[in-house]
Amino acid sequence: MLNLDITPTAIIAVASFAYLMGSIPFGMVIAKVMGLGNLRDIGSGNIGATNVLRTGNKLAAFLTVVFDAGKGVVAVLLANYFFGETAAQIAGLFAFLGHLYPIWLKFKGGKGVAVFLGILLAINFWAGLAACLTWLVTAIIIRISSASALVASLLAPVWLYLIDTKSGVLFVLIMTLLIWVKHKENIKRILKGTEPKIGKRG
Repeated sequence: MLNLDITPTAIIAVASFAYLMGSIPFGMVIAKVMGLGNLRDIGSGNIGATNVLRTGNKLAAFLTVVFDAGKGVVAVLLANYFFGETAAQIAGLFAFLGHLYPIWLKFKGGKGVAVFLGILLAINFWAGLAACLTWLVTAIIIRISSASALVASLLAPVWLYLIDTKSGVLFVLIMTLLIWVKHKENIKRILKGTEPKIGKRG
């Protein structure tokens, strides 16, 4: 059950910390450290793991997934530990917004898939695992990362509702909507049959 007793000061603190955590562009940092160049000049120009993979460096892409998901996990778990479930959901949403609209990159960030899955795992592990498996199975079948993300995000609220109906569905629906908005160009390319396959180098 959500705790509605969280103070306004705590809400501001949680939201600010989570947003700044989410704003860290790990994909760009990892690419620079590993000498892969500026992600803005590679492939789609996105800062996420799919674009990192277009450099041909699978380790860098894997690390980007881990760190992007991890910042969502850390934000949610810390907020939940100190302030409870309501704060955890607030932290998840603002970490997600931080990744999509990071202050360090003039609010032009990633598409949020890895951090979304990390947040979901932290909110409800089994629902998060179901969403991760949805992404994986879809990716294996159709080999298109963006389509896999769209399917996984669309089903994520369903998994959460089936596993834990008490809370979180609306919060996840908001993130799902934002993922679809951020993928609007991908959706156009999917419909045209021109969306790149997983692993295609930029």
